Amino acid sequence: MMAQATDGRPEGVGARIHELRALRNYSLRELAQRAHVSKSMLSDVERGERHPSEQVIAAVAKALNVSVPVIHGQPFIEQLRKDQLDQLIAPLSNALDDWDIPPAGDVPPPRPLTEIEATIKRVYKLRSKGRFGDLARMLPGTLAELSYAVLDARPGDRERFCWLQSEAALGGFSVAYKLGYLDLARLALARMAAAAAHSGDPRQVAVERLKRAQLSANGPAIEMGLRLVNRALEDLDDDHTAETRAVRGGLMLKGVQLHALVGRGDESDTWLTEAHGLARDLGETDHYGMVFGPTNVGQHGVAAAGDRDEHGLALERASAVRIPEGYSPLRAGQFLVDRARSQALTARPDDALTSLQEARKVTPQQTRYHPTTRETVGTLLRARPRPSRELREYALWSGV
Repeated sequence: MMAQATDGRPEGVGARIHELRALRNYSLRELAQRAHVSKSMLSDVERGERHPSEQVIAAVAKALNVSVPVIHGQPFIEQLRKDQLDQLIAPLSNALDDWDIPPAGDVPPPRPLTEIEATIKRVYKLRSKGRFGDLARMLPGTLAELSYAVLDARPGDRERFCWLQSEAALGGFSVAYKLGYLDLARLALARMAAAAAHSGDPRQVAVERLKRAQLSANGPAIEMGLRLVNRALEDLDDDHTAETRAVRGGLMLKGVQLHALVGRGDESDTWLTEAHGLARDLGETDHYGMVFGPTNVGQHGVAAAGDRDEHGLALERASAVRIPEGYSPLRAGQFLVDRARSQALTARPDDALTSLQEARKVTPQQTRYHPTTRETVGTLLRARPRPSRELREYALWSGV
């Protein structure tokens, strides 16, 4: 569930109250007494059979020691404030808004191209490690400098500056998407598309389309996402370089995911087989953030099976995945979160919590703000009338 979401459905509110009650270790009667509401009414709310009034929601929120937005399904707001990440969003948004506006006042000229290239390497490293707070802090200045550099560039340098600008915008997308600011993520991709079109690199254009397809997985526009993936594959000719093939492989894996989300298991598996063949030829690569190779293909097989509710198959596939030394922390953390989901839904609660704890060590910020983490923790809370201390502590850390 994303930071800006507002899910007012009774079943959403009821499920949220149930999770929080389990986290606080309250019985239904105890919470009813603390909130000064009837036990039967509260039971109906938790089962989604009754829509609580705002007064009841406020009373229950007070009894659970959370804010009303948390009951309505906006828990990341509280966590972002605690982590002091919410204050980083406005400067990033402003930098993306000021994309092609000349700097005002006495602003120093951009640094030389080589120095800005070194900064973008740092952006890529922070993105691959899931250090979104550090990334959000450095991006506004970087984006502003690149906007100035593109406007002021000599003809021979302009394409390269646009390439760097595209990478910086992709960093902005990563921050916004991972922290749940989907409108800001869309703005970042729009800026990336504008820069990629002038970068002289068709792979950058394909990556932007892939990320736009990724956004489609969060709503009803999955078919549009599949069209984007297919169009990107058509437009990005296979020149047999590792870089191009890695991007094409990433597009195939996005197709694996999207086909799984719409319930087309056969198509998903067909795309997975094709991606596996390409990965076998390429080996492990790390171009354009794709981290494409046999490991990532295996991970996507786990996630796709889970998205189709075939959790036994997901765990069978997960048992064959071996994370190599030096592998992308972001991808390793994603694998652990996906594995935890399937473990929780196949009655392996201890294994699921262990996977979540491992994911927390590998990429704490990604895991903390990952919607699947919250869904899995909720599953574990609902499975036990009295959650363990370890589970309650993890739930509190993840904002559940």
